[in-house]
Amino acid sequence: MKTRILMKGNEAIAEAAVRAGCRFYAGYPITPQNEIPEYLSWRMLEVGGVFIQAESELAAINMVYGASAAGIRAMTSSSSPGISLKQEAISFLAGAELPCVIVNMQRGGPGLGNISASQADYFQAVKGGGHGDYKIIVYAPYSVQELWDLTILAFDKADEYRTPVMILGDAIIGQMMEPFYPTDYKKPELPDKDWIIDGCEGRLPHVIKTLYMGDGELEMMNNKLQKKYKNIKNKEVISEGHFIDDAELIVVAFGIAARIALSSVIKLRRKGIKVGLFRPVTLFPFPENELFLISDENKRFLVVEMNAGQMLEDVKLAINGRSEVLFYGRTGGMVVSPEEIDKKILSLIDLKCNVKM
Repeated sequence: MKTRILMKGNEAIAEAAVRAGCRFYAGYPITPQNEIPEYLSWRMLEVGGVFIQAESELAAINMVYGASAAGIRAMTSSSSPGISLKQEAISFLAGAELPCVIVNMQRGGPGLGNISASQADYFQAVKGGGHGDYKIIVYAPYSVQELWDLTILAFDKADEYRTPVMILGDAIIGQMMEPFYPTDYKKPELPDKDWIIDGCEGRLPHVIKTLYMGDGELEMMNNKLQKKYKNIKNKEVISEGHFIDDAELIVVAFGIAARIALSSVIKLRRKGIKVGLFRPVTLFPFPENELFLISDENKRFLVVEMNAGQMLEDVKLAINGRSEVLFYGRTGGMVVSPEEIDKKILSLIDLKCNVKM
């Protein structure tokens, strides 16, 4: 029988990374993700890995670049302002097709903001916060169990597609403690890392670069990347639905906002209100086809986010005018509550009834 353990979200990520074979971590302290480097500062030594508290966020992400180029499973973590500092190197990692895992435990912004939970880094994560045409896989867990499971998956998908993968969490999910099952790691069959920089005695040297100066070279590389992203969109979408089939109003939310919204949806269901929840687990690739298929003129969608309306744009694009799309959000580190969602849903239902009358 599997045994559940009690762990803080940040610590679950750190231990899952070790179990998945991560042997290099570089980071720099910033609240609310500090438990990750604190945990790995001793855990990496136990497994023969490398832990570095770098002199800056820029240094940390570039150290990850070097470790990944040498074939090591590598990770860094930070929170919103720190992730902003890493954006140039994330573009370089994507352009060089180097796998790694990046954790962002979001805090309120813009600027230094505060240390409360936020989801305002959605655009930065999903649209490519650095320069150039690139994407990274982005997972949005909503429980400590998913922090564990998706961290392990992130390392495998990073290696499979040779791409950075981001775990997009927030101050609540990183700091909260709850029991979960630490599932065993079983490494899947993955492509050989026949591209790594590991000495070239007896063979031609491998080259990892992002500078392409020949005529048409860079376009060829970009076309290769876009083909990879299309493949990821076709194969790696993850989403979850609750009470969708007969729902007249469907809440769309990700991460901790989805968990809060689910409690509201369950309560309203018990009162006979036909409301459901759709949760994207992958933010890239976004579950646009799945959303489109459940939309029609008789359904309405309420996007709930802890930002000013970022995923809202992708929901509208996915539904493409087939259903009405509404929004409710809180900003600046303010956490949406189940009661607020209840009130918003009930007001929309009353409004629809009044219109029909």
